[in-house]
Amino acid sequence: MDCIILMGIKHCGKSTQARLLSRELGAASYDTDDIIGDMTGKSPREIYREGGKEAFMAAETAACRQLAARLTESGERAVIATGGGICCNEEALAALRPLGKFVFLNAPEKAAADRIIREARELEGGGFENLPAYIASKGPRTILEVRSIFHAFYSERSALYSRAADITVDMGRAGKEENAAKIAALVAG
Repeated sequence: MDCIILMGIKHCGKSTQARLLSRELGAASYDTDDIIGDMTGKSPREIYREGGKEAFMAAETAACRQLAARLTESGERAVIATGGGICCNEEALAALRPLGKFVFLNAPEKAAADRIIREARELEGGGFENLPAYIASKGPRTILEVRSIFHAFYSERSALYSRAADITVDMGRAGKEENAAKIAALVAG
């Protein structure tokens, strides 16, 4: 079975690329965050907020194990978009490893940070809502503080993704379709 398992920082394009690649390759597309939602009735953000990192990692591991069992049994080829924190979840990585190749979608830091900031809502009196938990937990009061927190996180996570990946794809500023073609070519090579 030759699955493509996409990983990378939040907003690097994993879900979009999974859909595009699945069409191009005639494979199924799965998103582990969607599987978590189906299994728990909660979004990953809700699980993290209510139960913390450990609860989320347990849900992510269960979702990856369920998906791996389904794909192993069916022999189905798939493109899998993982959550941004999978690089820190050894059990989830181990569940998916036998399925195929891990592909690190290495998005430019500024582009990923800009997407996070676009989704955030500035609060009266300072601060933000709708930030990823790893940024929100630091209590940033300004956009500059959000970018600074993100920078440290981006650097740390990029190193973890690189170590776990079989293939690294620099996403650059190319269009979605161009990036999908680049990923497909690298995986095939």
